[in-house]
Amino acid sequence: MEKIDIENFWNKNFQAEDIQKYLTTKEVPAKTTLLYEGDVADNIFIVDKGSLRLWNNDDGNDITMQFFFENQIVASFESLYSDQPSNFSIESMEDTKLRILKKSDFERIINSKPEMREFFTQMICKRFIDYTHYFLSRIKENPRDRYEELVAKEPKILKRVPQYYIASYLGITPVSLSRIRNKIQKES
Repeated sequence: MEKIDIENFWNKNFQAEDIQKYLTTKEVPAKTTLLYEGDVADNIFIVDKGSLRLWNNDDGNDITMQFFFENQIVASFESLYSDQPSNFSIESMEDTKLRILKKSDFERIINSKPEMREFFTQMICKRFIDYTHYFLSRIKENPRDRYEELVAKEPKILKRVPQYYIASYLGITPVSLSRIRNKIQKES
């Protein structure tokens, strides 16, 4: 499987007129829920501007699984694929401009364009790899290590995402995150 250069593929294929006709544009304010946990996903969201998060409600505890920014594609793919209720909600964190692709149009596109099927296959595989890393880090690493890895690998998250969502993503409370950050600053 040849790896696709996502940026070039994106610009070439998602701007193509035959794809654009399937996309609708929507602007939503911060804290808008695009998919509720328990609903069946029937849309794929493409972030043009802003940010989204994928999260789960565990008996009132917010567990953020992933953040998405410009030119990233978001869906509850498990629900979209299986037509089963989603285990996740999708919510905007900032005022966000999206393009929306309906499931029926998505299926039409990937069935008629092999390069689009390959693109989505690689994208979903990357997301699966990211989830595997996320789960293993929650098991093997302590909260400080998880925070330091986030700082090293995803600094834009620290600039754009509220601290309580970062804490949720790291599996700690906002107070614990504040303590970790203060301790690291004192050591520097």
